[in-house]
Amino acid sequence: MKTLIKNGTVVTASDSIIADVLIEDEKVIALGANLPGEDANVIDARGKFVLPGGIDVHTHLELVMMGTVSSDDFYSGHRAAAFGGTTSHIDFACQYKDESLKQALDNWRAKLPGKPVIDYGFHITITDPTDAVIDEIPSMIDEGITTIKLLLAYKGRLQVDDTAMFKIMQKAAAHGMLTMIHAENGDAIQILIDQSVAANRLSPVDHVLTRPHWAEAEATLRAISLAAMADAPVYIVHMTCQSSVEQLMYARSRGLKAMGETCPHYLFFTLDHLRRPDGAKWVCSPPFRTESDNEFLWKSLAQNNLQVVGTDHCPFFLDGTKEIQYEDKRIKIAGKELGKNDFTLIPNGVPGIEDRLPILWSFGVGRGIISMNRFVELCCSNPAKIFGMYPRKGTVAVGSDADIVIWNPNLKKTVSVTNTHQRTDYNLYEGMELIGLPEKVFVRGNMIVDGERWLGKAGQGKFLKRAAGAVL
Repeated sequence: MKTLIKNGTVVTASDSIIADVLIEDEKVIALGANLPGEDANVIDARGKFVLPGGIDVHTHLELVMMGTVSSDDFYSGHRAAAFGGTTSHIDFACQYKDESLKQALDNWRAKLPGKPVIDYGFHITITDPTDAVIDEIPSMIDEGITTIKLLLAYKGRLQVDDTAMFKIMQKAAAHGMLTMIHAENGDAIQILIDQSVAANRLSPVDHVLTRPHWAEAEATLRAISLAAMADAPVYIVHMTCQSSVEQLMYARSRGLKAMGETCPHYLFFTLDHLRRPDGAKWVCSPPFRTESDNEFLWKSLAQNNLQVVGTDHCPFFLDGTKEIQYEDKRIKIAGKELGKNDFTLIPNGVPGIEDRLPILWSFGVGRGIISMNRFVELCCSNPAKIFGMYPRKGTVAVGSDADIVIWNPNLKKTVSVTNTHQRTDYNLYEGMELIGLPEKVFVRGNMIVDGERWLGKAGQGKFLKRAAGAVL
């Protein structure tokens, strides 16, 4: 059965045109004016925008951390993503001590059966970089994984040193792979944490105070410098502040192959939110900064000094002692209450997989900070290009997967935990007024969201085998 979307304004990173979109066999097969609708299900998108589905390249579903697990799995997280207009995402398969990369990948694949609804891929996170593991890196290409993540924070658990980072960058670059970096100086941070604990400074805001912006700026420049020496492309995840983005700007102004991402929560919240009685809900790493940093990040998105908006979606219940209702099930998962008396025990992470596109549209496009085309570039086409999926994903074009969002610029919503589809007991954006929302969402031509109707089926999502050598 064909689907014909008529009379909408098709928005890509480069163009906005009134055109019809004809879909068959999961692909866009025609794009133009007055396309015939015989034997097709016709949808009138007059007065609405036809966008490529969003791509979220930074998520943590079912992540085991600090005595619990992130509360969205590969079904609930996908369902929430779809209601927010996201049709593809890339999660992190994390290698732990003494594991091979293949073992780590198999552990993450074991979480999947019967769950995925949208299309998905994996990055591989290396935390035990033995020589054997580094030699294994090229084999990930055959698995469809072309991106390696390293963490320069979480000393004694996940942190890698400069020797490992440089060797991994060299190996990855030699095979057209991209290295992603969580940039914080874990050595300095651990000293500050130890000092804070010794002084009995254990409140949520001390999480921020022990992870200063200079720890991020230093690690950002160090990672970029090593990448330059390795002649390797590098992608800095979840950038939070002016001082770190300025390091990226410095690198890009000199032609280095460096790219950066921020997340919606870093555009709105500050360390003062962690001073509140419910401050634990804002604990994530890197932490929130200042209003000045918020403003600088917005300007960086507008001026192409940042290339992608991801979410770092890693939700934990605020009060995991209580059950919540999700669809027809009662869910109870330990959460941030684990650190009610000690910030070092609060699971690090916040929800956002559903909120990214509506928030960025209302406060970015709606306020004239970014254009619709830039919105698509940041959330769809750049992620697809950088991570080896373009033009199959990230655009509306003949031959592309029919991952399409019909966006209604007049729909309104007040954000609330009561109307979120994320499996959480809070929403960071509670009470914010949104104008402009997804109305219908298609994954490979299959409508999975129609207003508030959920049409998706667990297990219909497909693995994205990505190409090496794809950078912006």
